[in-house]
Amino acid sequence: MFPASSSTVVDSILFRDAFGTPAMREVFCDRALIGRYIEVEVALARAEARCGVIPAEAAEVIARESRLERIDFDHMRHETDIVGYPILPLVHQLVGMCGDAGRYIHWGATTQDIMDTANVLQVRAALDLVDADIRDLRGILAGLAQKYRDTPMAGRTHLQQALPVTFGYKAAIWLAMFDRHQQRLAQLRERVQVVGFAGAAGTLASLGTQGFEVQQALADELGLQVPATTWHVARDGFAEAVNLLALVTGSLGKIAVDVMIMASTEFGELYEPFVKGRGASSTMPQKRNPISSELMLAAAKAVRQHAGLMTDAMIQDFERATGPWHAEWIALPESFILTAGALHQAKFALGGLIVDADRMRHNLGISRGLIVAEAVMMGLAPAMGRQQAHDVVYDACRTVNEQGGTLAEALAALPEVTRHFDRAAIDRLTDPANYLGLAPQMVDRAVALSTQAGR
Repeated sequence: MFPASSSTVVDSILFRDAFGTPAMREVFCDRALIGRYIEVEVALARAEARCGVIPAEAAEVIARESRLERIDFDHMRHETDIVGYPILPLVHQLVGMCGDAGRYIHWGATTQDIMDTANVLQVRAALDLVDADIRDLRGILAGLAQKYRDTPMAGRTHLQQALPVTFGYKAAIWLAMFDRHQQRLAQLRERVQVVGFAGAAGTLASLGTQGFEVQQALADELGLQVPATTWHVARDGFAEAVNLLALVTGSLGKIAVDVMIMASTEFGELYEPFVKGRGASSTMPQKRNPISSELMLAAAKAVRQHAGLMTDAMIQDFERATGPWHAEWIALPESFILTAGALHQAKFALGGLIVDADRMRHNLGISRGLIVAEAVMMGLAPAMGRQQAHDVVYDACRTVNEQGGTLAEALAALPEVTRHFDRAAIDRLTDPANYLGLAPQMVDRAVALSTQAGR
């Protein structure tokens, strides 16, 4: 017998650990969400008791009796289908649990106050998980950058070999992206970790002159900040959170594409960690598909769509929205779960990445020295002038393309070159490893800045 059925990859018994993580699913599961609703209702009662709005004894009863394990989930689901929102059905059950004190539950609040604030608590916990994963990934990337600081490989532009770089330089670029994402995440918190309590139309009218006092007390109870104004229809905080996830997964998608191409048979420069059976084909025994990278790329595409949905959902009508708010219920949990899954796959793939430095060196040589034509031109220029050096190297490159051989051999056959350079000097000029620019130094700078930023 199958367990309770699911119909999306984030909950699927087959795919959920490919596209998510147990920890992130736990943050957004139904029981956790309803638990957060109760947490906010209890915190509101305590805050209002502190402010003298409701009796302290009532708040004590509400805090003691409002327990998740006492919720009838089937009945709550049935009522939610009728009402359209889960808070009134929840309040009905909490009132029944709390007896006379139940009259003070949800005092002065509106449904969106409870749901938004509960979502903020979820997002805070989810950001903690994302933050930890990014820190781990930065450590992995810094290690790759340092280990392969001086490992030469072909740099490619427009999918063509361009100039030599090092693999450490490539990893340092990846590292710097995630340094910035960690900074963005920290900056985001102050804008999104705010209480959402404001009453029916956002004016706190039901609490009279004590509205701000209760709002601050509720924020204190939950460890949140107080916003300048009501954000019932100002959804930039949640939209920013999901768009940050789109940036994170976008960077993971970029890395995934690099790894997948470099793992192709013709390149053979990188491989995901070997685990027996992983990436196997049902028909081709030789296959070793880059599964983690494929999942990272898929997640990047999905989260990007949700980022667009969240931006679209910012366009809300008047003081309380219609459908745009509901769209967030789809995008917010799925975006965090997919991002957690992609980060998990990245830590696995990059943490055990197999780097074939010999194959990188081999591929660097397949152009027979043409990849360093610029280096040769600049090396010859002091002896014969830049324009003549350009023309000489251009002719030598044509010789290689049309007649074969290497750039070094073509240059060594030209008197205008041998007049100034012996064969050893020509070999040095045409060695790609001698034309890395400041790639190794950029690795040093990136790692130093990342360490300074803290992991």
